[in-house]
Amino acid sequence: MIYLDNAATTYPKPESVYKAHDYALRNFGANPGRGGHSFSRETARAVFQVREKVAKFLTAKCSSQIVFTSSATEAMSTVLLGSLKKGDHVISTSMEHNAVWRPLKYLKENKGVELSFCKHIRGHIDLKDLKEQLKANTKIVVVNHVSNVFGTEQDIKEINKIVKEYSKSKVVVDVAQSVGEKMINATEWGVDALIFAGHKSLFGPVGTGGFYLKSDFEVEPLKIGGTGSSSESASVPLCGPERFESGTLNTPGIWALGAGIDFINEKGIDTIKNHKRKLSGYLRNGLEELKATVYDGGEKSSVISFNIGDMDSTEVAFILDDLYDIIVRAGLHCSPSAHKTFGTAKQGTVRVSPGYYNSQAEIDILLDAVAELKRG
Repeated sequence: MIYLDNAATTYPKPESVYKAHDYALRNFGANPGRGGHSFSRETARAVFQVREKVAKFLTAKCSSQIVFTSSATEAMSTVLLGSLKKGDHVISTSMEHNAVWRPLKYLKENKGVELSFCKHIRGHIDLKDLKEQLKANTKIVVVNHVSNVFGTEQDIKEINKIVKEYSKSKVVVDVAQSVGEKMINATEWGVDALIFAGHKSLFGPVGTGGFYLKSDFEVEPLKIGGTGSSSESASVPLCGPERFESGTLNTPGIWALGAGIDFINEKGIDTIKNHKRKLSGYLRNGLEELKATVYDGGEKSSVISFNIGDMDSTEVAFILDDLYDIIVRAGLHCSPSAHKTFGTAKQGTVRVSPGYYNSQAEIDILLDAVAELKRG
């Protein structure tokens, strides 16, 4: 099998990630923060160590700004549903994942939240239009850093600068597709929240994710229950990550996520990025030589979306899987509005996302398969 769907979930994982998950299951069996016994304390220390690693990786000022969740989707829902209320105005873009679009649509239809979308120039936010969209009641501007469909990258630092200069809005950034491949600097960007996935370019297992949250960003928790602290109170803690981490944390997943971050630090984020970009550039050139339609978001991204004539993208992906044992993604990739922006809503796209463990020889096999499909 040739796996080329790393934008969805990286596979395979580094061997150290598998070993870390197994180790945690065998050695961190207690609930972190629950009970005064040594087993629980050791588990809590393990979670804290990874929280510190994530904070350093995102260049956050303090590890207490890092909250663990089951996914980027849960993290985004927590921040949006926990901060927006009737009468608030939120600005977003047509390039967002359904993890953003669906909560915003729900808030608009059920909670009276006003919703606006920025204009785009081939997937890039029109910064002049963003400035004009800001209003007195604008509470949040939420954007992705890199599109999971077309690889389009937004200038987050400039977006945050404009938003803060002309409003009091909070800036929420979805870095699920970029963290682990690009340097993310929460402090330098100055944004108020970052939403991340653990199972993509961070090499962690599925069921891991979280968010970075500035201390002055007031967000209500999505889940309410046991936190292991302030048990005598009927309310969850007022601050810190425990406020959002009710219930038993996924300690094995979190510990393995830490191993994934260690792997990136060991190899070097630029080494990983350059390898993926080299393969993607080679693939892009090969597809263009074959006269396939390649949808370029403007950057040399590691995410390539293409189509073969008028063939349905899901049919192409099925054939590649069934006949050639090549795994790619097809359809709308949970981002239908991004496809409307690029004019591919009806056909969808075939998305190829090489990872660190892929080779040029595997890309050649994919290109040969595409050539055969074009010949019919």
